[in-house]
Amino acid sequence: MDLNERLVNVAIIGAAGKMGSGISTLIAQEMAKLKLKSDNRGKVFRLNLVDVSESALDGLRSYLVTMLTKVAEKSIVNLRGIYKQRKDLVENGHIIKEFVNDALAVTRFGTSLELVKDAKLVFEAIVEDKTVKIKVLKAAKDLCSDDTLFFTNTSSIPINILDKEVGLGGRIIGYHFYNPPVVQKLVEVITAENTKKELKDIAEELGKKLRKKLIASNDIAGFIGNGHFVRDGLFALKKVNELKNTHTLAGAIYILNKVSQDFLVRPMGIFQLIDYVGIDVFQCILTVMREHLGDEDLRSDLVEKLVEKSVLGGQNPDGSQKNGFLKYEKNRPTGVYDLEKGKYVNFQGWKEKLDGEIGSPPEGFDSWKALLRDPKKNDRLSSYFGNLKKDEKLGSDVARAYMLKTKEIAEGLVSQGVAKSSDDVNAVLTNGFYWLYGPINNYL
Repeated sequence: MDLNERLVNVAIIGAAGKMGSGISTLIAQEMAKLKLKSDNRGKVFRLNLVDVSESALDGLRSYLVTMLTKVAEKSIVNLRGIYKQRKDLVENGHIIKEFVNDALAVTRFGTSLELVKDAKLVFEAIVEDKTVKIKVLKAAKDLCSDDTLFFTNTSSIPINILDKEVGLGGRIIGYHFYNPPVVQKLVEVITAENTKKELKDIAEELGKKLRKKLIASNDIAGFIGNGHFVRDGLFALKKVNELKNTHTLAGAIYILNKVSQDFLVRPMGIFQLIDYVGIDVFQCILTVMREHLGDEDLRSDLVEKLVEKSVLGGQNPDGSQKNGFLKYEKNRPTGVYDLEKGKYVNFQGWKEKLDGEIGSPPEGFDSWKALLRDPKKNDRLSSYFGNLKKDEKLGSDVARAYMLKTKEIAEGLVSQGVAKSSDDVNAVLTNGFYWLYGPINNYL
């Protein structure tokens, strides 16, 4: 059975979640295009979208309308070709609306897992919890046929473990989309020891159909992306612990967030990134990696205390950022959570003093946004980091230590066999995390 045959009936478990909703959009548009082909007219296509909450599924419906409209607007030339026989569709707006309707027509929403029973492809995008994933995948396996193939969006749990515990016999593959899936080009692909060749081939073909950049990671907990991200975050937390006695805990968090964004020219600071992912998700990934790698250093007392206090980060249903390490107003950081006081401390009143101690980035600095599309960004970054190497301000001192640690972490992923090459690590960080440069470089 080839990919197009399997795309006739697909299920997504956890469809209304942050990742599931994006995956749902991607699959819905491909199934709609497939259904509109002349040789498929009359064939019934079904995209079964399963989640635990009816209200969440209502939100998913609205999200799909919004995202499919944007997809259609960007691909109007292609859609004109698809609908060329429809003389009643003249205006772009009519074509866009018709495509959204056709995509929604293949969808079926529900809270019962029974919806997956006829699926030939099942995507799992539920909580990053091994016990829960195994339970849900087992139930899905028992409902589906023996030739159904499973894609798990796990970002850290070894595929061998899921395959063995669920009893799928090589019918599961790690297909780790990055957030948001509709926009992000990167997908990490992780295979188990006995992953079926048919599944590997279909995963590759699907990546091409979705226009994604596929990077293979070996089946080691955390994989490439989170294997780097959580260790990067732990280093920031270690530096916070070193600086908190002289700059307070809130001040130290502010310093590391500012340095990791400005001085290292990243799209956001490390604590803003952890908030975006979710502090509880960060902790879950640490737990998985610690369990499977046997590394007790993969933990953070501060993270555990924040989770205990339900300071979790993440996003609201409308996509706005929830408070975590940092407090947000209109998605911009405006304060830091003070663990000792049990409340957020606004930047106003002390930020300026800390900025003076941190200092400005050295000569040659420009923001991530300004450099993003600069054709000379590599030369400019080389010049800037050359100046940072010699600069003696606090911000530059912290940035140098951070940058060297980031490189050490990345090289460790290669030496430990998580990534096949330095290029793969750099590709994950530049494509999945939008870094302007890979961590394995010669800037310092």
